[in-house]
Amino acid sequence: MKRKNILFIMADQMAAPMLPFYAPSPLKLPNLSRLAAEGVVFDSAYCNSPLCAPSRFTLVSGQLPSKIGAYDNAADFPADVPTYAHYLRRLGYRTALSGKMHFCGPDQLHGYEERLTSDIYPADYGWAVNWDEPDVRPSWYHNMSSVLQAGPCVRTNQLDFDEEVVFKAQQYLFDHIREEGDQPFCLTVSMTHPHDPYTIPKPFWDLYHDDEIPLPQNVPAQAEQDPHSQRLLKVYDLWDKPLPETKIRDARRAYFGACSYIDSNVGKLLQTLEDTGLADDTIIVFSGDHGDMLGERGLWYKMHWFEMSARVPLLVCAPGQFSAGRVSASVSTADLLPTLVELAGGQVDPQLPLDGRSLVGHLLGHGGHDEVFGEYMAEGTVGPLMMIRRGPWKFIYSEDDPCLMFNLQDDPLERSNLSQVSEYAEVFSAFLDEARAKWNVAQIRDQVLASQRRRRLVFDALTCGKLKSWDHQPLVDASQQYMRNHIDLDDLERKARYPQPCQ
Repeated sequence: MKRKNILFIMADQMAAPMLPFYAPSPLKLPNLSRLAAEGVVFDSAYCNSPLCAPSRFTLVSGQLPSKIGAYDNAADFPADVPTYAHYLRRLGYRTALSGKMHFCGPDQLHGYEERLTSDIYPADYGWAVNWDEPDVRPSWYHNMSSVLQAGPCVRTNQLDFDEEVVFKAQQYLFDHIREEGDQPFCLTVSMTHPHDPYTIPKPFWDLYHDDEIPLPQNVPAQAEQDPHSQRLLKVYDLWDKPLPETKIRDARRAYFGACSYIDSNVGKLLQTLEDTGLADDTIIVFSGDHGDMLGERGLWYKMHWFEMSARVPLLVCAPGQFSAGRVSASVSTADLLPTLVELAGGQVDPQLPLDGRSLVGHLLGHGGHDEVFGEYMAEGTVGPLMMIRRGPWKFIYSEDDPCLMFNLQDDPLERSNLSQVSEYAEVFSAFLDEARAKWNVAQIRDQVLASQRRRRLVFDALTCGKLKSWDHQPLVDASQQYMRNHIDLDDLERKARYPQPCQ
């Protein structure tokens, strides 16, 4: 039986609750909506850490951040941690990455046979969080310029990046179909939109009008926020600095346009699959690394366990393999590694640690687990901030701040913290006992502090003297491109054409 190719498409900072295949929404996403209608949609999918690098390291490895040192956006991702790319490569797949994965450290491949682009973010330790100085706000922290400068644009750094990401991915698919042999591929295409800054070219900006843009529904006073939320407001310099309503609307309108831009790129990839005859032989997975608060609860960006920040889109479309449907159980992107391995016809190594669980039972309609564990130890924290999601409940656990508990079935906007409500004391106590049994917070705190201190010293040292960058440098062998005298011209033109002309 011919093994299916896998096309894994990722968006960056795309908040699942805003998307039209999850809730009524003005967002225009025709390509993703079609995939959702034809595929399996996970209604309650989460990241395992609401920040780029920790979330992605867990996504590719299937292990929670504290197990692999994925503490913040400058955490070193160890080269000996197996990823889905390692597993699929061993199974005979060609593994390639086009776009962002925010790998930090000298290994920039982590099992991918090739990376088609560089990364948009640095690979060094410069963005390490410092728990030794919790009141110091580093210059690289987010600020509110993304919101205050929101609006249409002609070009940005992120547009440069995503245009290359999609172009290189399409070229990869064209090259695959023009090569001999039937080796399957796993191509990961990871774009950086709709991540802030909140700006997008006018054609996408003009898809929306101001009166279509809903403003945040739930904005408590800053003094009423939980302690972690209050720290975040200070992290990105919003404390005691109210935003103009016009800029909140502009930021959300640009974000909506950026989501439509992602959708248009998904459309390009889907069309390329059709044009190359690969559509029926390719499983498509679409997901993301975390969401964006977009002003809900007065917060922006990510870095908290609230739904807008932590819930991600997740859909799987496999023609002729899985019936269209929806899964209500809570799952996470840590579950993707064992899922992709099973879809590729392999098995995970039972002797190696793994927190993720396969979603194939869900995809087949047989059911499966309904549980997510999350860990966050980066910007805004003074200690580990953990999360358990199960059934209707979300429990946010900290030994530094009061715990939070929400019943999302009754309270999807998370307005009512039930942690101190006597009626739910037994539920709260059970979650607290479970969290303390699962996580040794004192030990994790020591590990994080030790890592932060090591990385600060190493980063300072490596900025002195001759710079040797870890950033990925894509290699192109120009001697094998286009027309070259050592390659027969007729043979070259014939092989480069698709479909090939009759002899």
